Amino acid sequence: MPTRRRRVLVLAICCLSLFIVGLDVTVVNIALPSVRTDLHAPSSGLQWVIDAYTLVLAALLMLSGSTADRVGRRRTFQTGLALFVLGSLLCSLAPGLGWLIAFRALQAVGGSMLNPVAMSIITNTFTDPRERAQAIGVWGGVVGVSMALGPVAGGLLVESAGWRSIFWVNIPVGLAALALTAAYVPESRAPHPRRPDPVGQLLVAVLLGSLTWTIIEGPGRGWTSPAVLAPACAAAGALAAFLSWERRRAEPLVDLRFFRSVPFAGATATAVCAFAALGGFLFLNTLYLQEVRGYDPVRAGLWTLPMAVLTLLCAPLSGRIVGRSGPRLPLLTAGVAMTASTLLLTTLTADSSAALLLTAYALFGLGFGMVNAPITNAAVSGMPRERAGVAAAVASTSRQVGQSLGVAVIGTAAVSAVSGPFAQGFPAASHVGWWITAGCGAAVLVLGIITSTRWAGRTAAEVAARLDPDHRKAPART
Repeated sequence: MPTRRRRVLVLAICCLSLFIVGLDVTVVNIALPSVRTDLHAPSSGLQWVIDAYTLVLAALLMLSGSTADRVGRRRTFQTGLALFVLGSLLCSLAPGLGWLIAFRALQAVGGSMLNPVAMSIITNTFTDPRERAQAIGVWGGVVGVSMALGPVAGGLLVESAGWRSIFWVNIPVGLAALALTAAYVPESRAPHPRRPDPVGQLLVAVLLGSLTWTIIEGPGRGWTSPAVLAPACAAAGALAAFLSWERRRAEPLVDLRFFRSVPFAGATATAVCAFAALGGFLFLNTLYLQEVRGYDPVRAGLWTLPMAVLTLLCAPLSGRIVGRSGPRLPLLTAGVAMTASTLLLTTLTADSSAALLLTAYALFGLGFGMVNAPITNAAVSGMPRERAGVAAAVASTSRQVGQSLGVAVIGTAAVSAVSGPFAQGFPAASHVGWWITAGCGAAVLVLGIITSTRWAGRTAAEVAARLDPDHRKAPART
């Protein structure tokens, strides 16, 4: 067993990779107006700059996790870092919008090999349940911190060196993580890795891609257009086929039995709702601060500093609370704070007061900081160690699905409601998006109540016993 110092170092290396992946999800938001101007991108093109990244992440996370179990977690992790660095370099050189979207997808291919694989490394490094819960708490905290710091860091970079500079920061950090991984992270494989499920993987990609295309392109092309109806039908067909196929597989891409655990199913739904709220919040907020109020990227990023600071403070606190007493308090706090934040923004006008904006941003940072650690903890709690990587991959996939849907649904609802000049019409049009975001926060609250009951804990223990009869002695903690 590695020494405590070695275990902490492995955790730090894994968190370093997670930081740049999470940062890249949000740092691009603050650069969207600059990308629009430089590359002559429409609003739907800006949505695709974000969603090309989150969609590919969501589609490949589980495949990358199972691949790492077979060929080696360290090897897969290093491959992911190399691809992520290459994709970042190419994004900084993209000559047009289409190229930028394609290179963002390449970035995401690499990123998909980092999150679930790192979680498997952490789970197998920290074998003591309490120590593992604390490590997962740190991991969940880094997710929140990286995403919250994105707008601030992005604003400084865009203003000082242009939008392309937001991709440069990934290169030295990624190369450092590569070297540290080679030196300190041990190689490991699953004793009985799952077989590949190419059919299931293809159906997931078709489902996510078709659904997002339908939502983003529907308003511009017309909801009855063949170019929109065909992908909508493809998404519905892919979902039905996926559920049918996975039930028949002995080793499915997603073991549907996981969802009989209320904490696991709740963690999945909570991740979708919380990250949909984040995606919508950042997208709407970026357009409001820069396009409506006319702030430069640095000033727009600094306005979100209350969100970043509260997330920075609350994310590790949430991890400690989860490790000590379970996920209930952080989830309830997150639901209340995110709902209150976005309800305030349903009154947004072009000249809303600084007090309203800063209060809303601080509340959202509080809520988002609290929500990540309990998501990851609930997803892997009670699972056998060899299934923890798959469970964490589903949770990570749910985060990216939520982020993609948030940008697609909330962004499309708000942008399509604009009438007249964008700067004048956007504040009122954004209200529908803020109401949807408030609904996501309320869902986090309700799910937090349901998934932290004794009954929910019993369902997790029952699922763990079915997956691994020897695990019956270690019921899930809620």
